Amino acid sequence: MTQTYAIGIDIGGTNTDMGLVRDDGTIVARKNLPTNAYTELSPYIRDIMAAVETLMKENKVESIEGIGIGAPNGNFYTGCVDNAPNLTIKGVLNFEKEIHRYMNVPVALSNDANAAAFGEMVYGGAKGMKHFIMFTLGTGVGSGIVVDGMLVHGSTGGAGELGHAILIPDGRQCSCGRKGCLETYTSARGIVQTFCEMRQEYGYKEMREGWIGNDMKDKDITSKMIGDAANAGDPVALATYERTGHLLGIAMANAVTFSAPEALFLMGGPTKVGEPLMRPLRDSFKKHLLNIFEGSCEIRMSELKANEVAILGAAALLKMK
Repeated sequence: MTQTYAIGIDIGGTNTDMGLVRDDGTIVARKNLPTNAYTELSPYIRDIMAAVETLMKENKVESIEGIGIGAPNGNFYTGCVDNAPNLTIKGVLNFEKEIHRYMNVPVALSNDANAAAFGEMVYGGAKGMKHFIMFTLGTGVGSGIVVDGMLVHGSTGGAGELGHAILIPDGRQCSCGRKGCLETYTSARGIVQTFCEMRQEYGYKEMREGWIGNDMKDKDITSKMIGDAANAGDPVALATYERTGHLLGIAMANAVTFSAPEALFLMGGPTKVGEPLMRPLRDSFKKHLLNIFEGSCEIRMSELKANEVAILGAAALLKMK
């Protein structure tokens, strides 16, 4: 049986990761570019396509099915990245048009959370599912919604921004300009803010190995430190994840009422803490879930490798073309 290949590209504010993906979900080879070294689209696309050509030549691949791209503010309908605030290349960036200057193949582009969701359906734990939601926790909170086996893009291409659903009216200031979004409480940054607030409330001074004491400045604390401290038994870190899990459980229970998914998937750095987050999350989800959905939806972790999900998800977007 002849193997087919695609290119998956993950565009981040710092790096652009590219992979040659076989149709069975194997990433055969990878290349990397520094996204933040570019301020204009044309030279950036030129160097991306040079890397794509190298990937193909080095692996003796003569043709590809297409190029899939996961990017911040990616618009599936237009093939553009629309004014992404964390990119050094500004404005509305027409990736599809620029790529076609070099190679006449299908190009599929969407935001990174949508790509992760579709990757989970094609290559991961959602294989065979037609209804599920992916939550990605990281610097922000993203989501991808699949209904009837298709990603929900909405009329503008921007549907599925559950990280910016307001959870606490007039709550924390969000980068989107509004207040109280889910992202401000359950992203990596939100978890750090909760911890810093709670250690003031606790008047916490004790410091043990693996714990975070009051001698460490707020700006030096990371969500990974808090996760490690929680797993070491730190009471403030554990209380931080109690609150985080409680709020995320409410948001996920609310999401179920929207699309009645078979499962809710979680991925991203903050989820690696494990039970300190997952136990209060499950408890809160069960408590706040509308009773008609009891037993119909489970919370699951992504089954894709953290260092592969972005590239696989981007390549999987081509299945929608």
